[in-house]
Amino acid sequence: MDYIIFDLEWNQSSQPGGVDSQGNALPFEIVEIGAVKLNENRDMIGEFSELIKPQIYHEMHYITSKLIHLQMEQLEKGKPFTEVMEKFLAWCGDDCIFCTWGPLDLLELQRNMRYYKMPPLSDRPIRFYDIQKLFSIAYEDKKTRRSLEYAIDMLNIHKDIPFHRAFSDAYYTAQVFDMIEDPVVLEKVSYDTFILPDSKENEIIEHFSDYNKHISRIFMDKSQLMNDKDLMEVRCFRCGRALKKKIKWFTPNGKHYYTEAFCFRHGYTKYKLRVRKAENNGVYAVKTWKSISNDEAKQLRERFKNLKE
Repeated sequence: MDYIIFDLEWNQSSQPGGVDSQGNALPFEIVEIGAVKLNENRDMIGEFSELIKPQIYHEMHYITSKLIHLQMEQLEKGKPFTEVMEKFLAWCGDDCIFCTWGPLDLLELQRNMRYYKMPPLSDRPIRFYDIQKLFSIAYEDKKTRRSLEYAIDMLNIHKDIPFHRAFSDAYYTAQVFDMIEDPVVLEKVSYDTFILPDSKENEIIEHFSDYNKHISRIFMDKSQLMNDKDLMEVRCFRCGRALKKKIKWFTPNGKHYYTEAFCFRHGYTKYKLRVRKAENNGVYAVKTWKSISNDEAKQLRERFKNLKE
């Protein structure tokens, strides 16, 4: 299996809303794709770099012009998005996993593909590596998200080409990826949810060493989601045994829900349920659960008590 580390540069409308002349929504128009291909040993075996001729926004947004080193005159010499995308996918090959710095590039790539009525990359959530997240897990607090240049400086990686072009940022992302060797970190794959599971049987359940993740199908609304027994059930993180909740599901903000349960063999498990809007209509959930200490369980119960009061 090959690793495709890619980066995008995009332009956006100067007007609020991000729509084309026909009223079709596309907040960000991709103007450049850059990528490197690594083999299973993470040796670089290929490069990709193409400019894309704008079809929607023909003026460079002031924010874009500050971030990337491109002029509209250069982009007008590029190729149409569909032509570049077909070339890129052929270059990627069939046996690969995408890798990006943060989750946005894969999302915007699929939005642009949908705008141009191209076949989707997948019929389900796409498994990929978020190198920004892996860097935080490997070198920081697992939560903070840093810039690519921050990571390059922290790891003392030589900066031999400028930042803020698609290929150069993909190249530097690959350099950071190559520095991450801990297998526990490398198991932490991410899932892009532009395309969600189409049925209960196809929902994603991923088991990691320190937590589990469940990505649900689409529900009409939050009420229907919260009434789904399988999604709301609680099981021991260690043995999978069905448990009884110690406290009711509660939420501090209407989006994130928490509860906990106790297994007489393996102690407490904490559950977090995030309700998110689907790309088109409806909502879906990302549920995670992990083992916690007695003190952490006590703190969660105190939080529940305070909110209830």
